[in-house]
Amino acid sequence: MRQAVIYRRVSTSEQGKSGLGLDGQAEAIARFCAAEGFEALEDFQDVASGKLPVEARPGLAAALEKARKLRCPIIVSKLDRLSRDVAFISGLMARNVPFIVAELGADTDPFVLHLYAALSEKERRMIGDRTKAALAAKKAAGAVLGNRTNLPEARAKASEAKKAAATAFAERVRPEIERMRADGLNLNAIATRLAAMRVPTSRGGTWTATAVRRIIISDLPSTGSK
Repeated sequence: MRQAVIYRRVSTSEQGKSGLGLDGQAEAIARFCAAEGFEALEDFQDVASGKLPVEARPGLAAALEKARKLRCPIIVSKLDRLSRDVAFISGLMARNVPFIVAELGADTDPFVLHLYAALSEKERRMIGDRTKAALAAKKAAGAVLGNRTNLPEARAKASEAKKAAATAFAERVRPEIERMRADGLNLNAIATRLAAMRVPTSRGGTWTATAVRRIIISDLPSTGSK
């Protein structure tokens, strides 16, 4: 059987949607591997926006590293699990690690993947343009956009959103840290490895042993040094 590395991704808002959740992706990839004769050696995942760069996605960075060492492809269920940005897809292709999109088939040419990425990006822009046009029309008609009377509530929600983002960051990074611990790396070595992978801390700082320890022992993310 041909060997491959698996990569799955969801954003927080997508976790509950049918077919987009991590379990749905796993099932689709498993069916594809069984049909095409692939052996999944390791499974990496992120809970992160598709707009984030590779360096901010520990799962994808680790998948790339593993696939490069094993000289095998990375399999995803759908192209948008990598990104809807054509520049991002082009950048991944330049890393000389082959990607296979289960939805498109095992023999899809890289050029075709670029075309699909371009179409996906165009669709995203069109949706954004339609949303902006609709808001502009409402404003022109005299509608007041936003609510200026609930600033305390808005600030409280913003604080909650920051805490949620911090927790999500910890959840993204913790599995990769645990893998490194299982490989026998100590806290300093893990911090060095994360820095080498150019994975930022939640505040964009530098990884330290203390920062790694915070991720391991609590639900709070690393603050890192600035």
